[in-house]
Amino acid sequence: MTSTALTYSEDQAAAHDKVADMLRSAGIDLDDSLLMPPAGGPDQVMAVTGKAGSGKTLLLAELYRALEGAGVEIVSGDYESRKKREKRTLAILAPTNKAASVLRLRGVPATTIHRILYTPVYHPEYERIAEWLTGNGEKPEIEGLSEMALDRAAAFFANNKSVPGALAAAGLRGSDFITGWKRREEPLDIGFVDESSMLDDKQFEDLKEIFPTLLLFGDPAQLAPVGQSGTMVFEKLPEKRVLNLNRIHRQEADNPILDLAHALADPQLEFHDFERMIEDAARRDDRVVWGQRVEVDLMARSPVLVWRNATRIRLINAFRSVHGAPEDALLAGEPLICDGIELPLKHRKKRLDLEARGLIKGAQVVYLGEGRKPGFSRLHVIGAEDPQVSAASIVKIEKPDEEEPFIPFAARMGATFLHGAAVTIHKAQGSQWENVQVFAPDLYAAARMGRSEAGQPLWKRLAYVAITRAQERLIWVVRNRLSKPSGPLRVDDLRAAPAAALTLEATEDGAA
Repeated sequence: MTSTALTYSEDQAAAHDKVADMLRSAGIDLDDSLLMPPAGGPDQVMAVTGKAGSGKTLLLAELYRALEGAGVEIVSGDYESRKKREKRTLAILAPTNKAASVLRLRGVPATTIHRILYTPVYHPEYERIAEWLTGNGEKPEIEGLSEMALDRAAAFFANNKSVPGALAAAGLRGSDFITGWKRREEPLDIGFVDESSMLDDKQFEDLKEIFPTLLLFGDPAQLAPVGQSGTMVFEKLPEKRVLNLNRIHRQEADNPILDLAHALADPQLEFHDFERMIEDAARRDDRVVWGQRVEVDLMARSPVLVWRNATRIRLINAFRSVHGAPEDALLAGEPLICDGIELPLKHRKKRLDLEARGLIKGAQVVYLGEGRKPGFSRLHVIGAEDPQVSAASIVKIEKPDEEEPFIPFAARMGATFLHGAAVTIHKAQGSQWENVQVFAPDLYAAARMGRSEAGQPLWKRLAYVAITRAQERLIWVVRNRLSKPSGPLRVDDLRAAPAAALTLEATEDGAA
């Protein structure tokens, strides 16, 4: 057993050693911090699974630090040197910006799957700066950039390890140094994928094309991707390739939310029993709230989690109504969910620009106001490294009992959005918020229907995913009521964010 085992529980130590064995066969010896050329053997895939609080993220973080300490280069997706062909590489991925940002807040340099699949193309002049910053070249002389500007770039990179951020600190715009985006052609070595329960088969196959060594981290108690019959990609692996963490570490810190989550594993537990547990927890601990109404103030930054789409639409319209939002316009501060990007094939570069900025399907967005051009919106992408973006927008406001959504304004093409004041539990996977409201009448409806998914009552899977989205406080809403807002919607807290590191200039045909 490795020395790392001293900091681990028994199941974490066993998982660490199994992963270390896999990496050793791939030419990376963590015990002695030795790097060797890849052996060229068959591709390897392994999964680390466990419920919330089992220590998956701790194990991921420790393995990342061990690989970095051994000299493995961490690939972030914003710049890669072409000069070090002998390098060994690691990329840490998550399916969504929100999930990646959760890891980054814990010191793990995660990026989205899309940022690894599509990489930026740098202008040759400014690529010299990037090579210097990453230790692969001498300090360049660039016309128009002073020594002081280059020093600012170096100081920024030393603290943040972001090439676009460093170039922005030197006074450059993204359009100065990024000329486009391309699909990755060169494979990498090792991929860590967090929240892998969200992966569908196509994404899994794409990742296996890039990474000969792939380590998945996932929670088997969550909801499988829609259309996969309740099956997650790691459940199709051979049993010996799946390492399960059974011990729940965060429960030891007396976390009532996780206590509730893990109580759902009891096959004898019925819905009414579970609600009594929530009531009891709420009496003992203010981290659990037995809510008599939906708190509208929280909906602007963290959506109400529901099961049924009809419930989602009713809550969204109630949210807009109490804020006095007009039907023909959005108010600054309204939350949105990106539902995809609709651009013709000839505008593929514009699509890649937006997706690379974090505007991918499922991204949580706050509307900041109209753009400079008709049909454009200024947006704040939650969890993105560079959150401020302007894009041609198609915003759909769905109405109760109406087949077609009302569209207050729309560009001919661009990013499409649904309102984000409420979201289905399926779409909430991979996200976390400090405070989470769960609309209990929907879960009761699922329990009454008696539906199951992969041998588990559906209401239990829904409840598990919903309550584990809460980082600090869970509000279990039991009545179909909405509070009044304490004040108007605001965006000043978002505008106070640091200046964006990467800014893509407005174009005529689809993005800005």
